[in-house]
Amino acid sequence: MKIDGTRRHDRATELVLQYYAAFNRGDWDGMLAVLSDDIAHDLNQGGRETGREAFAAFLQRMQRHYREQLRDIVVMATADGSRAAAEYSVEGEYLLTDGGLPEARGQRYRLPGGAFFEIRGERIARVSNYYNLEDWTGQVSG
Repeated sequence: MKIDGTRRHDRATELVLQYYAAFNRGDWDGMLAVLSDDIAHDLNQGGRETGREAFAAFLQRMQRHYREQLRDIVVMATADGSRAAAEYSVEGEYLLTDGGLPEARGQRYRLPGGAFFEIRGERIARVSNYYNLEDWTGQVSG
């Protein structure tokens, strides 16, 4: 560990925790505030969306279809604060059928998830989300 007085590692960790605290509050403006204008968002088992407007649209879709809280969040960051990773448990409820997925009937689910972050200029520049879609599909289909 390099102690250089900048504490970039701590600032990166705090930024990611701020992002997740806003998520758990349903504070979409708070989430958007910590993102770069050109945020790259890699969807789980999907494509990449770019820009705050696309991210805001994603959040609105999530709000319509799911109610989720993240628990047991652990964040790890590089010493220079340019990258971070998070692992967590997702506790959710499937509210409205999302295109191409099983029918929603208020099913509850719990599964592990994770994300990777790039941080640039005190903002999150990339977030790549990962969870086991087969596990989720099995829980909401059963």
